[in-house]
Amino acid sequence: MTNPPPPSLGYSVTVTPSNPDSSTPQPVKNSAPPPTMLPGAPRFPPPKLQQDQIPSPFFQNPNLLSPANGVRSPVPHLSTPPGPPVFKSPVRPAAVPFRTSPATPQPIAFSSGSTLPTSSPPHFSNGSVELQHQVPLATEDSTLVNESSCALFSAHKVLKQKKLTNVPSLGFGALFSPGREIFPGPQILQRDPHRCHNCGAYANLYCKILLGSGQWQCVICRKLNGSEGEYLAPSKEDLRNFPELSSPIVDYVRTGNKRPGFIPVSDSRMSAPVVLVIDDCLDEPHLQHLQSSLHAFVDSLPPTARIGIILYGRTVSVYDFSEESMASADVLPGDKSPIQESLKALIYGTGVYLSPMHASKEVAHKIFSSLRPYKSNIAEALRDRCLGTAVEVALAMIQGPSAEMSRGVVKRNGGNSRIIVCAGGPNTYGPGSVPHSFSHPNYPHLEKTALKWMENLGREAHRNNAVVDILCAGTCPVRIPVLQPLAKASGGVLVLHDDFGEAFGVNLQRASSRASGSHGLLEIRCSDDILITQVVGPGEEAHVDTHETFKNDNALCIQMLSVEETQSFALSMETKGDIKSDCVFFQFTVQYANVYQADISRVVTVKLPTVDSVSAYLESFQDEVAAILIAKRTLLRAKNHSDAMDMRGTIDERIKDIALKFGSLVPKSKLHRFPKELSALPELLFHLRRGPLLGSIVGHEDERSVLRNLFLNASFDLSLRMVAPRCLMHREGGTFEELPAYDLAMQSDTAVVLDHGTDVFIWLGAELAADEGRSAAALAACRTLAEEITELRFPAPRILAFKEGSSQARYFVSRLIPAHKDPPYEQEARFPQLRSLTTEQRTKLKSSFIHFHDPSFCEWMRSLKVVPPEPS
Repeated sequence: MTNPPPPSLGYSVTVTPSNPDSSTPQPVKNSAPPPTMLPGAPRFPPPKLQQDQIPSPFFQNPNLLSPANGVRSPVPHLSTPPGPPVFKSPVRPAAVPFRTSPATPQPIAFSSGSTLPTSSPPHFSNGSVELQHQVPLATEDSTLVNESSCALFSAHKVLKQKKLTNVPSLGFGALFSPGREIFPGPQILQRDPHRCHNCGAYANLYCKILLGSGQWQCVICRKLNGSEGEYLAPSKEDLRNFPELSSPIVDYVRTGNKRPGFIPVSDSRMSAPVVLVIDDCLDEPHLQHLQSSLHAFVDSLPPTARIGIILYGRTVSVYDFSEESMASADVLPGDKSPIQESLKALIYGTGVYLSPMHASKEVAHKIFSSLRPYKSNIAEALRDRCLGTAVEVALAMIQGPSAEMSRGVVKRNGGNSRIIVCAGGPNTYGPGSVPHSFSHPNYPHLEKTALKWMENLGREAHRNNAVVDILCAGTCPVRIPVLQPLAKASGGVLVLHDDFGEAFGVNLQRASSRASGSHGLLEIRCSDDILITQVVGPGEEAHVDTHETFKNDNALCIQMLSVEETQSFALSMETKGDIKSDCVFFQFTVQYANVYQADISRVVTVKLPTVDSVSAYLESFQDEVAAILIAKRTLLRAKNHSDAMDMRGTIDERIKDIALKFGSLVPKSKLHRFPKELSALPELLFHLRRGPLLGSIVGHEDERSVLRNLFLNASFDLSLRMVAPRCLMHREGGTFEELPAYDLAMQSDTAVVLDHGTDVFIWLGAELAADEGRSAAALAACRTLAEEITELRFPAPRILAFKEGSSQARYFVSRLIPAHKDPPYEQEARFPQLRSLTTEQRTKLKSSFIHFHDPSFCEWMRSLKVVPPEPS
């Protein structure tokens, strides 16, 4: 059997080796006495670690909650500008009840696994096996998988007809989040798994077991395998004692030591160092904000965390924690890559450049307080910054011997090390740099060379288990296309901020504390009927030869750049032909080293029934998952503004094609009716079409590029919010009502929270804002809600508040669908809350809207000759 063609992966990377300079400058010691630290400098409280979090109460229970019901809202501990005013009246407690169910997809209801497919009998290696001796393990009750944990499919059933399943406008696929925390946690096994000798798949709860011999049948290739007698059992109930035969998700754990059952304590999760690489070319206002964020960051770290501090401008300053009385640094030139002699003189010297917090917190505070603003009268964009050299030095520090190793203690880092770059401008000096001005005659060639060099540096960081996150802030353009390859190739992220204030500080903390595994490898195996055609996500195709062990292993292997909760892979799938079996199987296996120094193999097995009925297939569709899969495939091709405009046109064509293939023709009309089973899909795609990812809301192409790269790797939850904003209206008593994201929510006597993934907006109506006491209480409740629903999110979003009629309010208005342009009956059908308004309130609302040319959702659908679907 020929192997299927390799799928199209999300990214293709070209590696160009760097050319280090041959000169050997020696590090120079530079000391500066620290100034007195100002008391009362703003510090951020430490965010909770992600793995220790539990879901907020309102996600667990969609029913209405309030303080009177005994439900207490968690105290907000993170804040972003602008801050709330000083309140002159008591603030009401802000509970977070919603009146609609959460957006999380519902669990799959699988059909019983009690029979083998009769239309395509399994091929056994031992022809004497009789089917009646096999015992199925999965029952109707045991096959309920909480899909919100790891694998989300666009449909819970698979259509047997190839022609309709493979309609490209709708498509079929899955989102898989390898590092996502699971509640409750998966079953854990500390032994080797049983794997199919033919294809490499793992034994699972859908396998059939021969009770007499303990042999099991692989669900992927249908071959029979031995279990070395381990699955010998008198009854099916006894087999359920094996976790892999009773749960769809299991973790095989190897701790790498000789103490069975030993898993290192949580302190070890921070043993991998965090190196801060800080821009030394900032003006005083930016530097003051940055210093406050850095002081808060140090206070948030646990005592066992190891930290390094590097500054860069024309030179690279590596700070020495052994000097307790002053801020002392070794200085390297920034115009060339550091050579081995310079690095050896630094690393093997007497200085301590990576130090645990319990021994160096005060020294770190002194270092941050000693920073000085840029003094030369040179424009920000024209200042020399050797960012590339600084990251090279940081990587060498992580690789080289530390103070612990010099004392004879060698630790294995838990998870990835982190290099966090705090950048206020472009890399314009040394390797990987670009000219100060775009008008340089050789700028295109130099930029191309810089791109390759940065990508190569990112790959080098990845090979050494270091992730590079780049946090940019300020008003100076940082040349996103040059910096993005460094973050992406290492498995990190690049985030833009307005300034170095609170939002930057929050992301600094979350970047360092988020769990990150290393050495990640994702394997995907499917039934023979299924072909994976494209993968979008933070990885690249891995060529792993397992045929010496498994004769016919056709798994798709993906080398993961890092393993984090905030990531996902979008998998596009097709059927190879008409399916004859009653079900198909999918098995996802991710192997990685976690932050607790243990090697994990997480195995997720999913079974989906197949159907002949198109209606049954469409009814099983998960509109939100399907919309995100479509969005990721679309954004992958939208590499610049021109592409983005073209992709908006493809969304229009997609809607028309789905209506043509799966809808119906309206009698005596040329209009098509969109299939009622997919009623939510068009509105989600309309948000995508006009939102910041493809629309013209975001002003600069660099901003859209950052959002695009973040979206392509993001988890389902963040991806959904980046596509379709969530609108929550504040109600009396501190409760919130979830409403469609229409401009009809802008009612003058209310406050509205709009969560758009990377931005959260708080809008105060003019009538409410005029009442100082009510507006203060509403604003406080809205901010509490905004902070709570984004508490685990990385990057942390901006939280912006403004009043009706202000210039900033346009950022809020532009993200809402202009439903005020629709006739009243259409408005009420899609926004039922309008029925609660009086005639006077309806008139006032109608008169508050400003006319502009953007179509409403219904107008857009009708322009495509498609009847808008009825609201679900």
